[in-house]
Amino acid sequence: MCKKSEMQFSVFLIYQLSQHWKKTPAEVYRILNDTKILDDYIIKHYDVLHTQGSLALIEDISDFAREKGIAV
Repeated sequence: MCKKSEMQFSVFLIYQLSQHWKKTPAEVYRILNDTKILDDYIIKHYDVLHTQGSLALIEDISDFAREKGIAV
């Protein structure tokens, strides 16, 4: 279970990635959830990640998704 701030950050990030990846928020959520990026990276490292800018976050998560074999 995550905290409210972690949930809000996750939703914000899903919508940012949705625009950048040209996918629906539901598709982005499924990708992040299925690859465990959401729980094992975004929520787990919230304290560090939420201090970064949107563009840096998008690049970071996109690179991580590519490493997991996801075409974004």
